[in-house]
Amino acid sequence: MSFVETQFPPDISYGATGGAKFSTDVIETFGGWEQRNVNWSQARGQWNVSHGVKTATQLDALTAFFRARRGRAVGFRFKDWADFKATDQIIGTGNGTATVFQLVKSYTSGAVTVDRTIKKPVAGTVQVYKNGVLQGSGWSVNTVTGVGTFTVAVANGVVVTANFDFDVPVRFDTDQMDINLDTYNASSWNSIPIVEIRV
Repeated sequence: MSFVETQFPPDISYGATGGAKFSTDVIETFGGWEQRNVNWSQARGQWNVSHGVKTATQLDALTAFFRARRGRAVGFRFKDWADFKATDQIIGTGNGTATVFQLVKSYTSGAVTVDRTIKKPVAGTVQVYKNGVLQGSGWSVNTVTGVGTFTVAVANGVVVTANFDFDVPVRFDTDQMDINLDTYNASSWNSIPIVEIRV
């Protein structure tokens, strides 16, 4: 699968509509009972970024970005302004031998917690802590995979947490530009679907 580590223009994504989407089949009986089958264990984001295009300059940038990605062919990074930051996230506990920890973001509602694997942290935003103490050195993070690596194994029982910003891996969900010429020298693109991809 083709993917580039280029971020979609954040000033355009700021006006996006959309968010997390699940896939569930609902079967209803004649008595009104339901059987619900969950198809995805994790949500996939889906957005429309057309509302973020407010100037001719933005439309030009979007057109160039779309052509460079060849429509649906090439994935890219996307900033979901509604959910792009993680704070004090537990990413693991040391066992005396482990040096590698995957970034995650946890979502808790009542007694249910769902962990989301984060593979596209934003460079320069990741802070790592051991038992609440900020680590200034002795570790690195891969911004392509979201894997953090310590140079020395984390001691047994030490809780590793992290703060970071992150992007979502996405692609355009259309192969065709659909630009309307509203008036002379003014145009718009009314539906620009973007969908999260698994990487």
